[in-house]
Amino acid sequence: MKPSKPKRKKLQVGDYIAGVETGDRSVLAQAITLVESNAPAHLELSQEIISQLLPLTGNSTRIGITGVPGVGKSTFIETFGLHLCEHGHSVAVLAIDPSSSISRGSILGDKTRMEKLSRKPECFIRASPSGGNLGGVARKSRETMLLCEAAGFDVILIETAGVGQSETTVRSMVDFFLLLALTGAGDELQGIKRGIMELADAVVINKADGDNKLKAETTRQEYNGALHYLHPSTDGWQTIARTCSSLTGDGIPEIWETIQEFSHLTEASGVMEKRRQQQTLTWMQTLLDEELNRRFFLNPKIKSLKPILENQVLNNEISVAKAVKQLLKAAPELK
Repeated sequence: MKPSKPKRKKLQVGDYIAGVETGDRSVLAQAITLVESNAPAHLELSQEIISQLLPLTGNSTRIGITGVPGVGKSTFIETFGLHLCEHGHSVAVLAIDPSSSISRGSILGDKTRMEKLSRKPECFIRASPSGGNLGGVARKSRETMLLCEAAGFDVILIETAGVGQSETTVRSMVDFFLLLALTGAGDELQGIKRGIMELADAVVINKADGDNKLKAETTRQEYNGALHYLHPSTDGWQTIARTCSSLTGDGIPEIWETIQEFSHLTEASGVMEKRRQQQTLTWMQTLLDEELNRRFFLNPKIKSLKPILENQVLNNEISVAKAVKQLLKAAPELK
């Protein structure tokens, strides 16, 4: 009979605080697990931990990275992350997939593809599972980011699954938003919505190596031409296109220099502080909307009346607007 494994000690708030402050990866991972949990007790505990750690947050450079599938996000993040680690930075990589829980899907592949980076003691790779809920992405990713900052990581890389609705969510929590692209700007520009282009602070044409190097440079010029006609994502900053090779490392140092230039400029002008303040207020409003929505649909009167009104709407017995008005009236706090 095999001896039973000793039970892991149940951590208290003080244990989490001390562990995160000292950069204990095990405690950090457990704190993030609390953030990811939907259990009411875990939610209360995680909020207490985050509240106490807030004074240690806000000292990182927050970078969002997106691009169409196949653009090489994981390879780019690994090469970029290795460059940062080699130059004295500590890096946290958070991956987001709004369509499924990353812990069961792409994050495992990401960690495999980022094998070198995942072995670096200066790096921490973690998923932000959403379960298909972008609101969940917003809360869990933001709070995971705060925990990583409190643990001492000075660069946070947030990777999205691909070009889609999660881009706006990620843009709302980072300082600098980077869009990865491939050669063939004509086709690429048609395949990327203008709105996503306008979220970017830099467009990076990846895989600029070998026979593709000249094409990548041509694409860079075409992007820079197009970017002049778009509204910039950040006041006082002109979105720029660059090239890089995640395989050879060419262009990677220049991308980091661009981000540093951006940070210095926006910090000096006050744009960075204003952006983060607005992001915090937007986050607060999002959570408030979600909680009001949750409480509304959990109301017993709403739960019983809603299917009746839905049936009446489908049978043209009542207008949609009138049905909504009756639902609102049914909730006492909304009368």
